[in-house]
Amino acid sequence: MQNTNIITQSNTMSDCLEHVSKAAKLNRPMLICGERGSGKELIAARLHFLSSMWDQPYIKINCAAITESLLESELFGHEIGAFTGATKVHKGKFERADGGTLFLDEVGTMSGALQEKLLRVIEYGEFERVGSQTLRQLDVRVIGATHENLPKMVEQGRFRADLLDRLAFDVINVPPLRERDQDVELLVEHFAQKMALELQWPYFPGFDKKCMAQLNQEKWPGNIRQLKNTIERSMYLWMDEDELKSIEQTGSELRVITSLVLDPFATNKEMIVEAKNKKLTTYSFKEKLDSQEKALLIQALKQNDFKQVKTADFLQITYHQLRALIRKYPDVLQGR
Repeated sequence: MQNTNIITQSNTMSDCLEHVSKAAKLNRPMLICGERGSGKELIAARLHFLSSMWDQPYIKINCAAITESLLESELFGHEIGAFTGATKVHKGKFERADGGTLFLDEVGTMSGALQEKLLRVIEYGEFERVGSQTLRQLDVRVIGATHENLPKMVEQGRFRADLLDRLAFDVINVPPLRERDQDVELLVEHFAQKMALELQWPYFPGFDKKCMAQLNQEKWPGNIRQLKNTIERSMYLWMDEDELKSIEQTGSELRVITSLVLDPFATNKEMIVEAKNKKLTTYSFKEKLDSQEKALLIQALKQNDFKQVKTADFLQITYHQLRALIRKYPDVLQGR
């Protein structure tokens, strides 16, 4: 099963996830709208794996990444001799997704001809392979995603109104990162921990307060994808292999990261080296542990609907131990 875990403690994103849980129960077409990098693909996977079709195929395709002629074949398949090079029968994404879900990312980039074929599949559950006149029947739930304004595209004649009407049985709007208050620090910790493992660091030393303030103040036009790239890029440029080997040999501590690389085209290695050579920011091991403990507690409470007995079982601790943690971090209950 694909990972559909979405890290959040914001009310805005929590409302979106509640919407997804409700929509997942109904076998109808869905449209996911949101900016690039906001997590539309995760939402689509969540819709499928929370549905009654969770054990059936989940197929996805990015419509913007394939030319029109190839996209038609990829979606609907083709017969032998349908075009030059078609030497065998090819089953398209729709056939492979039969009984399950097909996720069409960037559905707004489809040509008018493909939009018409898509409408036919959604409306009647039938299609023809390229090079064939045989109608084939299937049962596929279609989930589309776009960062475009499809109603405006309809007004401009660039998207079919009838297709939009059928595809948008329900519309799920994914909030951009700038509207997900309190999520930046959770996501920073998540991506940084994973990157530390990839870089083979003994632990993640943390970003200093100045870096964290900068991360919280950014508008993140590229959303979560941009934040992830920024964290990973800043960490990988922070320490070279010789420095890491020296730390391993001497047992000294990793430097707290005091420099971010937000723009890879403006990267100046000398600036990074200068930042590394500045007086080290103090690093509190206890504060770091408390921060991780609190983040884990918040995530566990949310995942278990703030039911404390259930949360204690989930964390494999006693109810009294959980109550002690809540007294230690009383604000963890504010997200209810």
